[in-house]
This record gives sequence, C-alpha cells and structure tokens, in this order.
Amino acid sequence: MYRRVAIIGGGAAAATLLSELLERQPPQPLHLDWYTGSGTPGRGIAYGTRSERHLLNVRAASMSMFASKPRGFLDFAQRGDGSIAGTDFLPRRLYGDYLETEIARALERATSLGHDVRVMPFAVDALVPENDGVTVIQGEESTRVDAAVMALGALPPQPLSGVSENALSSRRYITDPWSFLPTVQPDPAPRKVVLVGLGLTAVDVLLELAAQWPNATFTAISRHGHLPEAHLASATAPRDDSADLIETMSAAPDIRTWMRLLREAIAQSNDWRVVIDSMRPHTPGLWQSLPQEERARFLRHARWAWERARHRMAPQIMSAIQALEDAGRLQCRRARLHQVDVEGDHLHLSITPTGSSRPEPMDTDLVIQTIGLNTDVRRTQHALIRQLVTNGHISPDPLGLGCNATPEGRLQHNGDTWPHLYAMGSLLRGTLWESTAMPEIRQQARNLAERLLAE
Repeated sequence: MYRRVAIIGGGAAAATLLSELLERQPPQPLHLDWYTGSGTPGRGIAYGTRSERHLLNVRAASMSMFASKPRGFLDFAQRGDGSIAGTDFLPRRLYGDYLETEIARALERATSLGHDVRVMPFAVDALVPENDGVTVIQGEESTRVDAAVMALGALPPQPLSGVSENALSSRRYITDPWSFLPTVQPDPAPRKVVLVGLGLTAVDVLLELAAQWPNATFTAISRHGHLPEAHLASATAPRDDSADLIETMSAAPDIRTWMRLLREAIAQSNDWRVVIDSMRPHTPGLWQSLPQEERARFLRHARWAWERARHRMAPQIMSAIQALEDAGRLQCRRARLHQVDVEGDHLHLSITPTGSSRPEPMDTDLVIQTIGLNTDVRRTQHALIRQLVTNGHISPDPLGLGCNATPEGRLQHNGDTWPHLYAMGSLLRGTLWESTAMPEIRQQARNLAERLLAE
C-alpha cells in the first residue's frame, strides 16, 4: 500500500478521495498531505456559492459523497428539514455544508485511528514524478510521497480571443464569473449585460444578477443559442439498461451512426431523458471506443447538443429563466463573438449571427464569459499544470480535454505511464468524458482509494 499520499486540490473531488481513504482500515497508519489552496476545503468553486438561487442540477438522493452510503446527503439534508424529498433539487450551499461536515468527521476519525493528516491551505508549486514516488514542492519545502493525486477541478478560465487588453483592464469584461458574483451588490440602475455562453454557468449568473439588478437586461449569445434542457418535475427511471443500443453503438464507433441510433431510440421512448440517462454508466466505455477523429467530430458538431441534454436545469430554475424571457429581460441569440473593445464608457462588441457572414455591432455595459468548464492544459495559466507540461511530466489531451491518462487515472507522458502520479475529475475528461459530476467523482474516489491502499 502507499502509506504517504499527497492530494492536490481543494474541491469536492479531493475531499471525497480523502474521506474514502480514511473510511478504510489499512494495516498501517496513513500519512496524507492535503493541499487545499485558498478557500474553504471541500467547497471549491462548485459549492462555494452562498446564494440560495444556485441549485444542484442532480436530485438530492443521488448526491452522496460515498458510493457505499447512497443516502448520505439526503440524510444530512433531512436532519435540518424533514420535508425534503430525495427528488428535490437543493441549494449548492447546503451541499457545501454537507461536504464540510463529512470532512470534519473524516479528520476526527483519522485522529482516533492514528493517521497523520496535514491539511495545508497552499497551492503546490511543482511535482517531480519518478518511477518510485513523487516529490511535492511547495514554497521552499520539498516532500517525498509514495503517490500524488491531482484533483484540481476546472482550470482558471482564459479570455476568449478577440478581447482587447483595454476591455480586460476596464473590468467590464468578466472572465471568471465566480470571483465576480460575490462582489455584486443590489443596484436598481438600468444596465445592459451580455453573456457569452449558454450553459449552466450562464444560468447561475443570470439568476443572481437578475435578482440583484432588477432593471438590468441580458443578451446571451452562443453558437446555437439554446439554454440547457430541464429535468422533469418527477424523477423517471429507465425501463431497461439500453443494452441493445449500447451494443450497437459499441460495434459502430462513428458519430453519425450514433446520432442516428439515438434519434431512433428517442423516437421509441416516452421521453428523451430516459434514453440519455440510461447511457450514463456506459458513456466512458463508448468514449474510449471512439477514434480520435470521431471524438473531434463530436466536439465540433454534437457536443453542444449532448451537453444541453445531459447537464440539465432543475424545473424551478427553468421556470425562473422563462420568466426573464417572458418579461423581456433576457434574449438568447445564435451568434459568434469576434471582438470586444472599450468605446467611451461602454464595451463595443462585434458578433456574427449564426448563418450570416456579416458582423454586427453591439454595445453593452458589461460582458461576462460563461462558457463553462476549462480543461485545456495546453493553454492554462495554472502554475502547477504549466510546470508539469513544460517539463514533459504530463501529456495534454490533443483535443484540450485535460491530460492523457489511463481509465484508472494514472497520468501519462511521452507514451509511458507514471506508476505513482494520478488524476481524477475534470483532468480525465479526455479519457472518460463523463468525469465531472458527483456520481462519477465518488466512484472514481472509491476505486482510487482501493487502488492506493492495495498497491
């Protein structure tokens, strides 16, 4: 077993792995170094929000930290409010409270069992992986560990091309909405806001700003102009495991064929959500069967549709967004953003509507980039990832989906696999595709904990 393990990352994935390791009873005490970075350990970006308007997009019954304790989060929530049901979509703030409670319990258990756990509120500066271990460098301290796990979550967002330095320095172009939203104060002044991107991040930003700025109007642009779909008000379960569909798709790893098969399956179902949800356990295997050129084709032509169907809004969130549209406060447009610059006391945009070749001007008070998860390690400013890429310790996924790795999470470099350096969560998106939601994270944490303690 690996007795000394470094866990790098301060979000839910890292917290889940730590808790899984401490839930077990290894024959010898563990030495765990958890580098959480800044912020509250466990909450990360996803669960750091304190807004009651930001809800989970998974029902409460499916959000336990532990695969072995499926009611974990639901039991926690019901202790505070007995009326909560497993089918409810609860505030992400509450889930952050649950994570903090579980972390405290895990640390208390570690002390009673003689484990040595160091929770360090610092970012790791560098890693030096070798065939017999990993050296972790933080500041002037260098620590040798048996294994290191990177559970970093999403990488820092980067400005889109075409955004001028003047626009960035004006603070009217917001690259990171999650550092911006906590600074927003109620303000009745009228203003125009443009959102670039129409995924779940855009939905969160819209809900918060619409409430804080009651006289603001919003234009949200994306290539396809569609908001995420919504969950049904009541939970549905697949009537079968889609075994025939999965088998047929596995035999023909081709995006065009897959789209045709999905359309046929959906046409025979009472609701398309049932088909999409039944595929969830099989998605990593299907993704791994796709040749590289087919993966690239999926990202170009089908990713937007899959993300829209797969990552859905709670029904009450959809109602709130629809109310903004009905009130004339929100307009969704199909367009591409080309340029953003400062002009006087506002921002001047150049956009091209989808299907047109003629750019259009647009003036606005504020632009917020809401394109969602950044996993491109080739272009990131994240210091640790840059060090690993520059030194050739990790190989970027060629499509910008994290790092090259085995399905078990071992990171690769130059065609070889490091035996002691792992990743989990969003950095494995190029290997697993489905690797960011809590149901997948907790299974990764369970499997990785078993592997670390067995080897």
